[in-house]
Amino acid sequence: MRRREFLAGLGSAAAACPFAVRAQPAAVPVVGFLNLQSAASWQGPVAAFRQGLKEMGYLEGRNVALEFRWADARPERLPALVAELVQRNVAVIAATGGNNTGLAAKAVTSTIPIVFTSGDDPRRYGLVESLNRPGSNITGVSWFSGELGPKRLEIMRELMPAAKTIAFLANPTNAEAAHQIPDMEKAARGFGMQFLGLPVSNANEIDAAFATMVQRRADILIMAGDPFLTNARSQIIALATRHAIPTMYLNREQAGSEGLISYGNSLGDGYRRAGVMTGRILRGIKPADLPVDQATKFELVVNLKIAQSLGLTISREFLLRADELLE
Repeated sequence: MRRREFLAGLGSAAAACPFAVRAQPAAVPVVGFLNLQSAASWQGPVAAFRQGLKEMGYLEGRNVALEFRWADARPERLPALVAELVQRNVAVIAATGGNNTGLAAKAVTSTIPIVFTSGDDPRRYGLVESLNRPGSNITGVSWFSGELGPKRLEIMRELMPAAKTIAFLANPTNAEAAHQIPDMEKAARGFGMQFLGLPVSNANEIDAAFATMVQRRADILIMAGDPFLTNARSQIIALATRHAIPTMYLNREQAGSEGLISYGNSLGDGYRRAGVMTGRILRGIKPADLPVDQATKFELVVNLKIAQSLGLTISREFLLRADELLE
C-alpha cells in the first residue's frame, strides 16, 4: 500500500469513528463509608459528611460515589466489612463511628487512605503517632469529647452542688471506655462523690442501668463518649425523664430537644470536617500530610424547660456562660 493511500485510509477511519481517538472519561472515585452503627440511626452525620464532600467540589452521583458498610453495633463485623471495601478498590475509606472502626480499617490495609472520626485522642489507641504528622495512610477528625468527662462533672457539680452520687454510662465494647471510666471515677473522688459506673452495650442493659440508678439514688447521670450511646439517645432521654435524673449529654445532637444539658462539640460538624478531609485526599493530598483535625470549640447548651420540670434553680452566672438556652 502506498503512503498516500495509507494516510487516506486513516482519515476515513477517523471520520467514521470520531470518538475513537478521544480520551476515555476518568472513572468516578468511590469512597467507602464504614460505620459501627446502622444506616437508620446515622442519617444526620451522613448528610453532614456529604456536605463536607460538596464543599470540596464532590457531589455524589456526579463525580464521586459512596459505598456504605454498616456494622449494626457489632464490632466483630468490622474486619470483614473493611475487607469488602478493599476488594471494591475504593479510593478512600471513611472509618466512622468511633475508634474501633478506624483501628479495624488500619489493621486491614496500609495502602488505601483512611479518614477516621474519633471522639477521643487517637494517639491513645495507636491510630496515629502524632496529631500534626499522622504518617502512613491514615488521618482523621477528633473532637476529644471522651476526655471531657471530668469537665462535664465539674459543670454538673456547679449546677447541683448538693449531689452525692454520680452515675456514668459507658459501653465496654468501645476501646475508649478503658480510660473514660477510671478518669471519671478519679474526678468523682476529687469532689468527694460516690461513683456508680454502669456498663451498657444494648437496650436491655440500659433499662437495667436505670433501675440500678433508682435503687442507688443517683443524683446525676453523665454519658461516656460513645456512638452506641448516641444511637440510643431516645431510650436514655425517656428513662432519664421518667425517673427525673438530671443528665449531662455529650452534645446538642445527643441531648436533642428533651435533654437537660450538654457540653461538647457538634457531631454533625465533625462529620462535615471528615467529608472535607476526604475531599482533600481525593484531590491528591496524602493522608500523612494532613494533620488530624482537632475540635477547638465546645458548646454548653441548657434546656430551661427541662430544668424547670426537674425543679432545678440555675444561677444567672451559670446561664450567662451557656452558649445556648433552650426554652
